[in-house]
Amino acid sequence: MSMEEGWTKDKLVDRIRKKYEGEGLNPDTFMTGLLWSKPISYWDYINLDALLNLQVPRTIFPDENVFIMYHQINELIFKMILQEIEQIGEHGGMDAEFFKSRIMRIARYFDMLYSSFSIMQQGMDVEQYMRFRNTLAPASGFQSGQYRIIELCSTDIENLIDNRFRKDFSEEWTWEECFNKIYWQAAMVDHKTGQKSYTLEDFESKYMDRFVETAERYQDKNLYAVYHSMTDEAKEDKELIEVMRHLDYTVNIKWVMAHYHAAHHYLNSGKKKAEATGGSEWEKYMLPKYQKRIFFPSLWTEEEITNWGEGLV
Repeated sequence: MSMEEGWTKDKLVDRIRKKYEGEGLNPDTFMTGLLWSKPISYWDYINLDALLNLQVPRTIFPDENVFIMYHQINELIFKMILQEIEQIGEHGGMDAEFFKSRIMRIARYFDMLYSSFSIMQQGMDVEQYMRFRNTLAPASGFQSGQYRIIELCSTDIENLIDNRFRKDFSEEWTWEECFNKIYWQAAMVDHKTGQKSYTLEDFESKYMDRFVETAERYQDKNLYAVYHSMTDEAKEDKELIEVMRHLDYTVNIKWVMAHYHAAHHYLNSGKKKAEATGGSEWEKYMLPKYQKRIFFPSLWTEEEITNWGEGLV
């Protein structure tokens, strides 16, 4: 039917009037405005012209546009993931079916991110990449604030602490102490001197207040905390456990390794091994076997955790 639930025209107009009156607005103003409004088009609805003009390459190499657009697509997918996480965090009286459906959505987004990495690994000319990448320094994909927020909203802060310091973690740690020992610092801090790289300092200057606010707000409603808040029956749902394990493995092993292999393909392709544009120790930072970063550790056996990411190079 073309009208909601087969409403008559009078019924539909009455509902519209009540909607605006309920918001303290004059319905006649809005209905009169419909006389002059233009129909929406696909390109206007998604702001297509603006979207297609968001690429601003810094060099003459065409493959730089591939690099830019791929990262922009990633950030849009991250935004979609964060929307699902927010729905979970703000959903009162959590039930297993709602939680499961949103976890499945997030898992599908990360499946897409993982499967798309061949665009990065095989979709750019090595010679072009090795030239245009020099104009990117000191920027780095490390600086994706949205991805860090996804992590903070997915698990307890303890599970994001650098593996070298995790055994010493205390709930008495301040947020500053937690973030000074969070795993991504491994990529950008000289742990002998404690000196942070410019890339990390710039990143923290932009996002740290938001990171702390997010960690505080989600400490009792991150994905792992919400799972633990549900009934024993819900927590034992085999399908839910399977999709949570799938998400954990996809994010923290498969997608990370796809990123690692893409970086390795380009940075080790020349006669001389190249450094990451942000100057990171990207291999130790990325490889799962070093960090053993796991969102939902209670859903894995001790053996699985011990062997997390082993043999994947």
